[in-house]
Amino acid sequence: MDFHQQFQELLSIQGLISLFVLSVLEIILGIDNIIFISIVADKLPKHQKQRGRITGLALALIMRAILLLSITWLASLTNPLFHLGKFYFSGRDLILLSGGVFLIIKTIKEIIHKIYHSEESLNIKGAATFTSVVLQIVLIDIVFSFDSILTAVGLSRNFIVMFSAVIIAMILMMLFSGYVADFINKNQGIKTIALTFLVVIGGLLVAESIISAYNYSLPKEQHIELNKNYAYVALAFALISEWINIKEQKVKRQRSFLMDDEKDNLSKNSE
Repeated sequence: MDFHQQFQELLSIQGLISLFVLSVLEIILGIDNIIFISIVADKLPKHQKQRGRITGLALALIMRAILLLSITWLASLTNPLFHLGKFYFSGRDLILLSGGVFLIIKTIKEIIHKIYHSEESLNIKGAATFTSVVLQIVLIDIVFSFDSILTAVGLSRNFIVMFSAVIIAMILMMLFSGYVADFINKNQGIKTIALTFLVVIGGLLVAESIISAYNYSLPKEQHIELNKNYAYVALAFALISEWINIKEQKVKRQRSFLMDDEKDNLSKNSE
């Protein structure tokens, strides 16, 4: 299918529906990416945080475009490179494994810092360099890109539809990553949940790579599938619980404030 035919297909009803569905899926798959970016970019000085997020995401968008253009090479990464017993590791498995280990180690370090250091001391002593933060954003996005790119290829063979969906998702991530970062950093309970969720995602990446390597030794009908939906359901449950807690604390503070006002008024009237 040439460029003109692909463009015509994009403008059809079916093409627009595919673009919408794929864009929504890309955004959903990018949730863990946004959380990681929000936490990592918070290490930068205040005036560089937004620029760090945008620069990292812009470079990540270029990397995703390159991966889409190299879809044949990307597919070849699923071929086994070596084996350890019954585990046949491909290039994709190694990338997911290394990315998962990196995410676990990085996030556990963040949790330790959060427990033992104040935010002020982190800003003074542990401020990250602009380049290191951008590099981390790009590297982890490459790991997260595999799910989104393979999903795009699975749902549509139209390159323009796939590329448009990736661009829409990344632009929305650029627009809303700042709001997500502010919300996470203003609510320490939410930040703790986000960090815990990233450890879980890292564990899922490691598990996915090992299961994928093991599946090569099994017939297709016996392949083991890893369902990540449980992690997202658990995240939603934790966020709802924390939102209820935040709401409860807010209501209690308002009631306490009103009671203090009433006491002040009564004391003034008694005088």
